Amino acid sequence: MAEQLSFDLPVRQALGREDFFVSPANALAVAMVESPVPWPGGRLVLSGPAGAGKTHLTHVWAAETGARIVRAADLLDQDVPDLASGPVAVEDVPEIAAARAPQEALFHLYNLVLSEGHALLLTGRRDPALWQLGLPDLQSRMQSAQHVALDPPDDALLMAVLTKLFSDRQLAPKPDVISYLVTRMDRTFAAAGALVERLDRVAMAEGRTLTRALAAKLLERDPPAQDVEDTP
Repeated sequence: MAEQLSFDLPVRQALGREDFFVSPANALAVAMVESPVPWPGGRLVLSGPAGAGKTHLTHVWAAETGARIVRAADLLDQDVPDLASGPVAVEDVPEIAAARAPQEALFHLYNLVLSEGHALLLTGRRDPALWQLGLPDLQSRMQSAQHVALDPPDDALLMAVLTKLFSDRQLAPKPDVISYLVTRMDRTFAAAGALVERLDRVAMAEGRTLTRALAAKLLERDPPAQDVEDTP
């Protein structure tokens, strides 16, 4: 059979609260983000590995509070005083660890948001003590904030993540595919995202449906890596 052309279909990422599956691995983080009680000092650091749900939870919080969301690396393009006029979420703070100017912008935003009595949510992959921000005053403020982590996925959460990733790509695998993958794949969120993307591309290129046999073929060809850790 001739190989079919592969097209990159749009991925419609679902970021609503109803799309976020709660399990023991993330229940504490969800409770903290959704808490009706103000966070101590008005700020919260949310950490977790790539694909753990930080962006999803950030959007859930923003939808509930009217907060604006900005990546730390984009702060220099923002009107900081205007941004500080309401609650704010700053994503991927460790990405600016080596850049002085955006750190100074975040320090200014941090002080303005809290002085106005608004809430500030900050995210990064690792514990804030490991962010190594070059601006000492900013690093100390990150470490003094309340911190909650999204833990590595348990079986139930990993199945839910795979289901959502397939759904985001408008894919409908056979019923036994997800349970098969959960017991054989690397148990990280990043691995789940990469695996779903590869399955999508292979199924499209070969004109096949997403079956257990196809999943087995892909895992045999590209076995899970061992002891791979998410970068900060």
